[in-house]
Amino acid sequence: MTSARTGSSQPSVLYIATVSVTVRGFLAPIARHLRAIGWRVEAAANGTAALTQMTDAFDRVHELPLSRSVRDPLAMLHGYQSISQVIREANADIVHVHTPIASFITRLAVRRMPARRRPAVIYTAHGFHFYAGGHPIGNAVFRTIEQLAGRWTDRLVVINDEDDDAARRYRIVPRGRLVRMQGIGVDTAWYAPAAVAPDMVSAARADLGIPTHAPVFVVIGELSSNKRQAVAIDALAAMRHGEARLVLLGDGTLRERLTSRAVDRGVAERVLFAGVVEDVRPFIQGSTALVINSAREGLARSVMEALSLEVPVAASRARGNAELVADDGFVLPIGDVESLARALDWFIEHPTERRLMGQRGRVRMVKRYDLGIVIALHDELYADVLAERVSRRPSGL
Repeated sequence: MTSARTGSSQPSVLYIATVSVTVRGFLAPIARHLRAIGWRVEAAANGTAALTQMTDAFDRVHELPLSRSVRDPLAMLHGYQSISQVIREANADIVHVHTPIASFITRLAVRRMPARRRPAVIYTAHGFHFYAGGHPIGNAVFRTIEQLAGRWTDRLVVINDEDDDAARRYRIVPRGRLVRMQGIGVDTAWYAPAAVAPDMVSAARADLGIPTHAPVFVVIGELSSNKRQAVAIDALAAMRHGEARLVLLGDGTLRERLTSRAVDRGVAERVLFAGVVEDVRPFIQGSTALVINSAREGLARSVMEALSLEVPVAASRARGNAELVADDGFVLPIGDVESLARALDWFIEHPTERRLMGQRGRVRMVKRYDLGIVIALHDELYADVLAERVSRRPSGL
């Protein structure tokens, strides 16, 4: 494969995201694959110190002063200037951007470059910021932004049914530039029951002081208003099974508030804050079910991980959850504490059905969402974009 911009034998891609967690957790496996087949791969995000040791994945990493907030114009301007500089330095054939704030700034920066120097731009939307149930004004603003930036996008990748439908309905990009993928994939060999030794599960439970036979429900994600861990705490308090535990994996600004809520609900001793852990598998594998209460999602990686480990899921009806969970768990109204409490009690009381749910879920994850499938789709996407750019080059260049 030849670079469409430089004519060299080494094609190149620059990944851009708001925070390095996205790059490390989602993009590194694809980057490793690309480097193995001869690509030059660079990455840029806020907090790239965590990426500097990943020399098998990235030729170079760039620090970006990006924030998740859109309320600081000076920070946005600084981010724009930094992204513009990184894009010039990387001189990549393709800029593939993830996360909404970074995506708009990146596409604007590329648009303002001289046409002959512009890389192709791919944007993977991990859930549009306009969505069913969102505030009408916010939805209108974010939809307009996406329609504007869509004009500067060579390919828009959507990862769930709702966003696919919205991109078509609102003509975010022309149909030929819209690509559907199954999220960022899950390594079903790594997230497999056989890959998690029983002593790993025992150690994870023991570290949290969980009795051997106590039912456990796990929530994974930043402790934030969107993830709505408070709903799970309230549901725990409303369950018939008072021996159940709730494990919260992740950290965030709401930890103190959630701790107080557990005290108020009388379940403080049964709500366990495990913080950020490197390997979530033993916690999931040792659980009765995964719980995800988000108000907004794209296509939740935690659901893929749980089902790959044959653990069923109780999920809110946020975007993407229903198509992932299907019949291998429960999909419940957002914020419905009573429905969630009943679902968690059901999991405890129906062990055989619960195990069958998990087994079916793994079959679906392997068949449709495995990381290898998603990597192959990226190969196809990049080849199409490079070939398109070559065909558009003026003769003699």
